Amino acid sequence: MGGMDRGDLQRLSKDELIDLVLRLQRPEKTSRTSSKPPSTDRKERRDKARPGGAKPGHQGHSRALSEDFDRVIDHHPDQCPCCRAVLPGDLPAETVSEHERIDLPEIRPVVERHCRLSVRCPSCGTLVIAPMPAAAQGTPFGPRIHAVATYLKTFQALSYERLQGAFADLFGLTISQGGLMNMLRRSQEAFVPERDAAMAALRQARVVASDETGVRIEGSNAYQWVFRSSEAVVHRAALTRGAVVVRDLMDGHRPQVWCSDRYSAQQGHADAHQTCLAHLARDVAYADETSDDMVPSRLRLWLKRVFALADGIETFAASTIAAKRLALERSLADILAAPTACDLARGLQMKFRRARDQLLVFTAYPGLVEPTNNACERALRPSVIQRKVTNGYRAMWAANGEADIRTVVDTARLRSGTNAFKTILQTVSA
Repeated sequence: MGGMDRGDLQRLSKDELIDLVLRLQRPEKTSRTSSKPPSTDRKERRDKARPGGAKPGHQGHSRALSEDFDRVIDHHPDQCPCCRAVLPGDLPAETVSEHERIDLPEIRPVVERHCRLSVRCPSCGTLVIAPMPAAAQGTPFGPRIHAVATYLKTFQALSYERLQGAFADLFGLTISQGGLMNMLRRSQEAFVPERDAAMAALRQARVVASDETGVRIEGSNAYQWVFRSSEAVVHRAALTRGAVVVRDLMDGHRPQVWCSDRYSAQQGHADAHQTCLAHLARDVAYADETSDDMVPSRLRLWLKRVFALADGIETFAASTIAAKRLALERSLADILAAPTACDLARGLQMKFRRARDQLLVFTAYPGLVEPTNNACERALRPSVIQRKVTNGYRAMWAANGEADIRTVVDTARLRSGTNAFKTILQTVSA
């Protein structure tokens, strides 16, 4: 019981004992009722779990044929099954069905050996040596190898040891772990200009959202921050979770609206603030499942109305939005004024009261402000996976460099038709 012994329990009053028992009877929080990741949820018992595979009545789907293909092979029948006559290959034919076979070619590095030659001038007899080729300067590895290493390290969370093994097994290319580290440092330099462009776009945005998660850097606790607008996504590694990170990045720019959770360091950076309603919804869901009080249930229904308004807000007239917002504010006032004896319900009422002027800000900016901060949470998810797989960064340059790479890639993803590897290759090849 949280380290309590028999003497501690004997000193508790009757009401304190009752409260302790009720707390111990509450269900554990899950990813649906808190900010815990889904990986921490306990699996359902197998006898209650649904069977795998398609459900009865499900309409099957097959893989769509590729629009681009390298060659076509026609298969002609060679004999009539009825009369056994031989069928010439030039008979008129119709396509009955089409099928594909897809494979990868053997991937081997293309190695160019550059030889400097010398010749003796036939006129004067001087020995002339060819100038030093560009291939002899710097690294022998080309931009595609740099891009593959950067992609596998940053977006597939491979350690240096596993990255070294991947190059050896897949490409037959032997690279030391030190060589891989140098390759990544060289690649990161190419992302600085695009990172600066993303930061400049963020510093002009009307609406900015932010979030952060913990990470280990050089053996110490640190943080991965993300800032998001409609034009840019900026990642930043920092040794602090304080508001100084926000002030330093924004460099004096003050947006119209800021969206984040209720953490104090992310407050006060804009003219208005939209609190992430998804965080509150998880707290409400937990209280609703644990308590028989009506306040959590009423708040859950209230949030359902809010999310319904957010889903269709761009289709509503301004007068309709104003009327719905007024109705929601009046309904919330009734819920927050409702008497309750449940500590969970009282805690929810306090949270909603403190964030009351930040709950419906999105209604004043239809299509520009989201009621949740889910986009930032999704942008941080790869960093969380990387932290769990590699246990953080050995050096600050690695954390900063990876933040720059994620900044450029995630900003490019705001435009359609891009993917992580294509963006990396274009950047390191520039």
